[in-house]
Amino acid sequence: MRLLPDADSFRHLADGSRTGPGATAARTALAALAAPYGVVVGLRNAAYDAGLLSVARAAVPVVSVGNLTLGGTGKTPLVAWIARRYLRRGCRVAIVSRGYGARAGQRSDEAAELARVLPDVPHVADRDRVAAVARAHQRGADLVVLDDGFQHRRLGRQLDIVVVDATDPFGCGHLFPRGLLREPLSSLRRADAVVLARATAVTAERRAEIRAALCAASGGGPAVWLEAGHQPVAIAESTGQRHPLDWLAGHHPAAFAGIGNPAAFRDTLIRLGAAPVAFRPFPDHHPYGAADVRALAEWAAATGATVLVTTLKDLVKLPPDPCPIPLVALEIALQPLGDGTALERVLDSVWPRESPP
Repeated sequence: MRLLPDADSFRHLADGSRTGPGATAARTALAALAAPYGVVVGLRNAAYDAGLLSVARAAVPVVSVGNLTLGGTGKTPLVAWIARRYLRRGCRVAIVSRGYGARAGQRSDEAAELARVLPDVPHVADRDRVAAVARAHQRGADLVVLDDGFQHRRLGRQLDIVVVDATDPFGCGHLFPRGLLREPLSSLRRADAVVLARATAVTAERRAEIRAALCAASGGGPAVWLEAGHQPVAIAESTGQRHPLDWLAGHHPAAFAGIGNPAAFRDTLIRLGAAPVAFRPFPDHHPYGAADVRALAEWAAATGATVLVTTLKDLVKLPPDPCPIPLVALEIALQPLGDGTALERVLDSVWPRESPP
């Protein structure tokens, strides 16, 4: 069973929690690689800003949801929330993504998860997002939500929404590969709205600090700022059956996750009152096999766990091999904190129609 030990993870190297001469030397080498990466990113963005690189305009409105950092920021629940809002307004919405990590003939992790929570919304995956949007339009879409599209500037969009993870808002403070930033924080000046996800995982004071830092880095910040929590809503089985959250009461869960920020999932379980007796992180987009399921079951039994809990993103790609103890996922939905009408207004500016009575 291939694991990503906490002590050896790239995140722990990037954020400085791994110490010692070897870690220091590795960070120095990665910083040297980050410098040319930053130059390339800066030149590319400047070329688009100056109109030197062309932008393809789609036949339907495009709403991009993206981020500045590598790894999980909690973007998928926001994509689902936006798609549901447009559906309620009578819009035939489709989701387009690159399909990162998908094996030949299979859906990506995010596509499989979205298909579970949005079974009536088509999902088109293609490295060529311009072609994917065109196909979605040909299939009847009125509007496209572009998943992970902030850096894909070749495709024009009506809205750029950026998700920032409150538990790791600054990508360890460095560009990749020294840190987790895909581009500088100053790029937020392109965003029409910023959604601070997992906001309930930090204090109100910390949320204010994050907002002030992002506004300073981007020269004033976006017009719309929304703080949102990731609210557990159900316990899901691979069969599609769902249980209320109190189903976990009386269980002793062991948990695992193969996402960009597994610690955030573990913290969610703790806040839910279902602290895992043991926890194992896997690499993001880990391709689970039957051996993984058997090893996880043996590991859980050895810890005294009575149930295995994972994320919905992981559950939908686990092989259908039987597990001797219940294997379930925590289903998460986005919940805006306070007044979310500012974001709703910018979404409605793209599709202002109400659903028919």
